[in-house]
Amino acid sequence: MTTDTNTHTQTRPRTHAGLVVLLIAEAMNLLDATITTVAAPAIHAGLGGPVSDIQWYGAAYTLPFAVLLITGGRLGDIAGRRRIFRIGVAGFVLASLVCAAAPSAGALIAARAVQGAAAALVVPQTVGLIRAMYDGDGLARAMGSIGPVMGLAAVCGPVLGGVLTHAGSWRAAFLVNVPLGLAVLAAARLLPEDRSAARPRLDLTGTALVSAAVGLLTYPLITSGSWPWLVPSAVLFGVFVLHQRHRARRSRSPLVEPSLLLGNRGFPAALVCSLLFFATVNGLLLVVVLQLQLGAHIGVLAAGLSLVPWSAAMAVSSLVAGARLVPRYGARVMYAGLGTLGVGAVAAIVAYANSPASGARYSWPLLLALAVCGVGQGLFVVPFFTAALHRVRPHETGSASGLLNAVQQLGGTLGVALLGGVFLRAGTVLGGAEAAFGTAVGLLVLTGVAAARLVTSTGAGASTGTRPAA
Repeated sequence: MTTDTNTHTQTRPRTHAGLVVLLIAEAMNLLDATITTVAAPAIHAGLGGPVSDIQWYGAAYTLPFAVLLITGGRLGDIAGRRRIFRIGVAGFVLASLVCAAAPSAGALIAARAVQGAAAALVVPQTVGLIRAMYDGDGLARAMGSIGPVMGLAAVCGPVLGGVLTHAGSWRAAFLVNVPLGLAVLAAARLLPEDRSAARPRLDLTGTALVSAAVGLLTYPLITSGSWPWLVPSAVLFGVFVLHQRHRARRSRSPLVEPSLLLGNRGFPAALVCSLLFFATVNGLLLVVVLQLQLGAHIGVLAAGLSLVPWSAAMAVSSLVAGARLVPRYGARVMYAGLGTLGVGAVAAIVAYANSPASGARYSWPLLLALAVCGVGQGLFVVPFFTAALHRVRPHETGSASGLLNAVQQLGGTLGVALLGGVFLRAGTVLGGAEAAFGTAVGLLVLTGVAAARLVTSTGAGASTGTRPAA
C-alpha cells in the first residue's frame, strides 16, 4: 500500500506537467486560427496580391483544420496519440517557419493550409491523452481546464497578433510558434502512448467528400461572392450523408456517427447553431479590424487593443453565466446572449453611421458596442456547448465533440468569407462595416431559430445539468 502511494505521488507531477504540455499545444494551435485577424492588412501591404487574400490568410488555416479534425482523431486512435501529436507539432513548427519566410501571398496561403492540417493532428489527441493520464475527480478537473484555454486562445489571438506585428513585423506572429513548438516537442516524452483498442478505420472517401463540399462553399464566397456554387456544395454534402449511412450499416467506422444526425435529439440544430454563431463572431472581428486599419488608419497595435473590450467582457460574462445564470436558467441563457450580441451589433452600426463620412476618425463609441458584443458571446457560449451535448450518448461523445469543434472552425471560415466579402465589396469603408454588421444581425436571428430548436429538442431549457441519455 505504501509503495502504491509513493508511486502515485512521484508520478503526479509528471502527469500534471504532461497536462500543461497538452494545453500549451492546444492554445498554440487555436491562437493561430485568429492571430492573422489584426495582422492581415499589414501582411497584404507587405506581400501584395488581390485584396481577397486578406480573407484567405485566416481561412486557409481554419478550412483544413475543420475538415481534417475528425480524421486526425482517428489517426491517433490507430497509430498512437502521442506519436500523431508529435508529428502534428513538428509539422506545425515547420509550417510556421515557412509562413514567417513566405516571399509571396500565395506561398503564405499554402503554408497556412499546411499549418491547419498539422493543427488537425494535434488538437484531437488532447482529450484522449488526458483520459489516459487521469481518472476519477482528477479527470474531471483536467477536462475542465480545456474550455478556459480554448476561450482564452480564441479571444487573445487577434490581440497577440497586433502586439507581435507592432513589436517586430507580421512575420513575428508566426515565428512565436517556433520556440513554443520546440518546447512542446521536447516535453512530449512526459505523455503516455495511448491508442484505441477498437482500431477504427479511416474514412478517406468521406474526408474527400466533405473537403470538396466545404471548398465549393468557401472559395467562391471569398473570390467572387458567387452563391450558385451553393448547389453543387449542397449536393456533395448530401452524398456525404448517404456515404456515412452506408459505412455505418456495414460497420466500417464512418467519419461521423450517423445516429447524431438522425432522430429528434437536437444535435443537427446544435451544428447549425454553432455554424451560424461562430461565422457571425469571427466575421465581425475581421470587419472591425479592417475598418480600423483601412478606414480610421490606426496602427496594428491600436487595432488589436481595440478588441480588448470584447475579449474582457466575454471573459467576465462567461464566468457569470457558468457560475450563476446557467445553473438557474439553463440553456435559455443562450437567448439572452444572442439578444445582447444583437444589441451590440446594432450599437456598432449606429457608431459607424455617426462617424465622419470618410471613416478616418477613431470611433470611441464603437468600443462600448464591442464590449456589449463580448457580453453576448460569453452568455451564449457557456450554455450552448452544454446543451449541444445534453442528449449525446456515451459512445457518441468523441464523434460529437470532434464534429462540434470542426463545425466551429468551419463557421469561422465561412464568417470571414461572407462578412469579409460584404465589407470589401462595399463602396466605402464605413458602408461596408455597416452592411457587414447588418448582415450579422440577420445571422443572429437565424441562430436564434436554431437555438430554439436545440432547446425544445433536448429538453435542456430549464436545466443543463442532467446526464446525457443512455
